[in-house]
Amino acid sequence: NLELFEKMRKGEFPDGSRTLRAKIDMKSGNINMRDTVIYRIMHSEHHRTGNKWCIYPMYDFAHCFSDSIEGITHSICTLEFEDHKPLYDWFLDELGVYHPRQIEFARLNLSHTVLSKRKLIQLVQKGHINGWDDPRMPTISGLRRRGYTPEAIRNFCKRIGVAKRDSLVDMALLEYCIREDLNKSAQRVMAVLKPLKVVITNYPENQTEELEAINNPEDEGMGKRKVPFSRVLYIERDDFRENPPKEFFRLAPGREVRLRYAYYITCVDVIKDKTTGEVTELHCTYDPATRGGDSPDKRKVKATLHWVSASHSIEAEVRLYDHLFTKPVPGGESGDFKADLNPQSLELLKSCFVEPCLANAKTGDRFQFERMGYFCVDRDSTKEKPVFNRTVTLKDTWAKIEKARKKN
Repeated sequence: NLELFEKMRKGEFPDGSRTLRAKIDMKSGNINMRDTVIYRIMHSEHHRTGNKWCIYPMYDFAHCFSDSIEGITHSICTLEFEDHKPLYDWFLDELGVYHPRQIEFARLNLSHTVLSKRKLIQLVQKGHINGWDDPRMPTISGLRRRGYTPEAIRNFCKRIGVAKRDSLVDMALLEYCIREDLNKSAQRVMAVLKPLKVVITNYPENQTEELEAINNPEDEGMGKRKVPFSRVLYIERDDFRENPPKEFFRLAPGREVRLRYAYYITCVDVIKDKTTGEVTELHCTYDPATRGGDSPDKRKVKATLHWVSASHSIEAEVRLYDHLFTKPVPGGESGDFKADLNPQSLELLKSCFVEPCLANAKTGDRFQFERMGYFCVDRDSTKEKPVFNRTVTLKDTWAKIEKARKKN
């Protein structure tokens, strides 16, 4: 046997013609203990050692001895290695070397994504996503680029714990953890993602005033900031309806709403494109007595809108990310996980407008865009045009799930 093994090492046999096996017990009820293969022949260039070797150890043989040589105390493996544990122990005991302890746990399965490296590399190589740090990827680099904090990921891990049974963890729990963390730490700012121009006709031209805004109502220590207000503003296009349904309380012809930190305004005219009929501009009036968002006569409005000053805001690109897959278990029905890729997992918004205070925001800085969600500055940002990735929306799906569970 030693003579044959030496010939294997010298490269005298072709691939697949010989193997070295451990003599254990061919009658064992555990197939892994039936004289398992520990070395095989492979005539190919290694990325580190070149062509120096043509025999290589099998995983089960290399696993335990790598752990022993490196002084590993506990080798943490997923459940599929449970049947391999007797072999792990046998190798180490037979050679009498330092013996780490192998512990098995259930693999983490997250809804609407895949965590298998074999599947993730297919997404990268076939261009379904833009690299390993694509914000849609469930990798540490992907989560970091999307705006996830270490604290949120640790909190998520504490909540799910370590289990022995396979289960599917709802992505909503991970989103809940980052939302909970950023709610305490992220500065609030205003950003308009799909802008609609508003002209306040009774506001003086060429006048600008600075309004006071709270940076974070959860943390008074974060202070306040000045927000410029002028005659021409941008609001969200979705915050206006020319013919509003009964449950729509935001801006509409003849209706009064509050502008966050600013004034009450009333829509008095709607300007449309003569060719397409699309609304391009709104003319509104404002009530000077409502500065700060309150009315002296205590009249109520049913909606508060965010906005930015057209002449002071900064144009930005915003990337809205959604689930990478449409199904909770990708490929669970079709067998092909790629068939469940979400074609709407990324929406690019090129002409958004954000507060001027974001001019000096750095890569990785996190903010809450009021009423829109939490966003992170992307590395693709330039001085001329910042880029923001949506980390998570403000909609708290997980809280609703927990509330429903408590009722049941």
